[in-house]
Amino acid sequence: MNVASGFSAGQTASNAKLIRRLFGLAWRYRARCVQVLSLQLMLLTLGLSGLSLTGLGIDYIRHVLGRRGVGPAIPFPEGKIGIRLPHDWSPLHVLLLVAGCILAFAGLRAVLNYFYTVSVNRLVQQRLVVDLRGEVYEKLQRLSFRFFDVNTTGSIITRVTGDVQAVRMFVDQVLIQSVIMVVSLTVYIIYMASLSPALTLACLATTPVLCILSAVFSRHIQPRYARSRELVEEMVQHFAESIQGVQVTKGFGREAEDRAAFEAKNNAVLAQQQGIFWRLSLFTPTVGILTRVNMMVLLGYGGWLVIEGRLPLGAGLVVFYGLLEQFSGQVNQVATLVNSVQQSLIGARRVFEILDAPVEVRDAPDAIARHRIEGAVRFENVFFAYDGADAVLNDVTIDVKPGECVAILGATGAGKSALMSLIPRFYDPTAGRVRIDGVDARQLRIDDLRRNIGIVFQESFLFSNSVAANIAFGYPKATQAQIEKAARIAAAHDFITALPQGYDTVLGESGNSLSGGQRQRLAIARAVLLEPSILLLDDPTAAIDSETEHEIFEALENAIAGRTTFIVAHRLSTLRRADYIIVMDNGRIIQRGTHDELMKTPGPYLRVASLQLVDAGGLAADGSSGGDSA
Repeated sequence: MNVASGFSAGQTASNAKLIRRLFGLAWRYRARCVQVLSLQLMLLTLGLSGLSLTGLGIDYIRHVLGRRGVGPAIPFPEGKIGIRLPHDWSPLHVLLLVAGCILAFAGLRAVLNYFYTVSVNRLVQQRLVVDLRGEVYEKLQRLSFRFFDVNTTGSIITRVTGDVQAVRMFVDQVLIQSVIMVVSLTVYIIYMASLSPALTLACLATTPVLCILSAVFSRHIQPRYARSRELVEEMVQHFAESIQGVQVTKGFGREAEDRAAFEAKNNAVLAQQQGIFWRLSLFTPTVGILTRVNMMVLLGYGGWLVIEGRLPLGAGLVVFYGLLEQFSGQVNQVATLVNSVQQSLIGARRVFEILDAPVEVRDAPDAIARHRIEGAVRFENVFFAYDGADAVLNDVTIDVKPGECVAILGATGAGKSALMSLIPRFYDPTAGRVRIDGVDARQLRIDDLRRNIGIVFQESFLFSNSVAANIAFGYPKATQAQIEKAARIAAAHDFITALPQGYDTVLGESGNSLSGGQRQRLAIARAVLLEPSILLLDDPTAAIDSETEHEIFEALENAIAGRTTFIVAHRLSTLRRADYIIVMDNGRIIQRGTHDELMKTPGPYLRVASLQLVDAGGLAADGSSGGDSA
């Protein structure tokens, strides 16, 4: 999946499909959409009623003046008011009635406007945005690690936040406003045509030109919005990395360069958006000029019709002017609408990329439920590649019996972590299969499989929560006694009790207030608490000193006993504890056997062990071991 999606002329069909999908999304909330549109229709009706009464009021004034000899005599059709006026009413009474009705309509419009605003907010902000963001987050939880391998943190954050808001913009500022615009323009045209068809055609002659300009502008602005999204994403990614790597930045004195890099990305976003706004600022007044031409036609041709007596001044020209003004106001929203369409389409495309991303690792239709597994693990001619091209594992075959401890040794990139990631099905093999208790792991329910596996990753991640909550993350129902037992096994109990609030101490982001060794021990406690059948330890002693390492492995003796354990290790003190050792290079197993067997066989293991024994001062010139002997 691409990190950012661009647009091209060839994507017109896909844009149409995307719009249909957005309409389908809005259809989920059709009841609220109908409510919003009904309110808008009532607002439109009240506005037209007030405008009509204004025109009738003007014609009534001219009618009274004509009766008194001031100006021409103009008949006044009382039926247009909807009631027959009493003959003893004075002109003041009539005008007060008309003004009172206009005021009442205005007050009712204000009330309905309030309910309209509340309804739109409930539909878009409280329902659609929350639901869609929840759907995206839920899908992210189900996607395999491969998705996160190819998409940056900045990209995902931008999609869950800004792009979801872009979908909101489609429903609120595009869909609803478009329907309102179409209904309003239709009503205005019908009303104007009822007053004077010829004047209506003359005033709306520029509308086709406006449609053509809007289509051209839309195609022109699409790729610029796409590029703007990419630049924002790059800026967010740089910001996230800067926060995560602040210690490295400060440690190497690179604050100034980091600020300059961020400023460059920030300015790139600004320049791109200014280009968009510049084009939008040209399009908007162009639309405004076209609508003003309509007003010129109205004053010229419409004024002539009034003078010729073919159109009344109040109920004709004045009302027509109000309708045309409203029509022009809706048309002027075309620029905003086009702008919203492009932003919402680009954002929606990126949101739907997550929702449509294939869930590569999923339960088989006939998945086997197995709440407890014994722990037998067998790799059968396994091949694996992260990107589908460059193999990370090549024809790996291992047979591990329940309760055995397997140590994995190899250089960086040898495939150690990849091998272990196939056991809990973070990925599936490209070829071959991994069997758990004789069953292909792909046939087991994922939840059952992973609840039987305790994992300590190479880099321990802790949540911004209490120490106890972090240890009990995989088993939230754990008792305090169970949590403390796991902490003791991981040699973490002593330093935890020394914290200000002990097990209730809330850790900072990623547990940065703890040392690397302390974070690692909490991660081990988190894995041990599950009492799993299989333990996966990805170099768990890398950030721990020798003395603490000794304490941890002394404590882990009981935890490892009876459990199948895979441990990536480089220290001889760790390797020699294993029942079985495999040495990997370029995704292949190049040596396997016990510690004693490998120490008698020339090869990579003997070289690594010999170097460590020399460093410890325990290897004699003939290759025999001294103090830290094999």
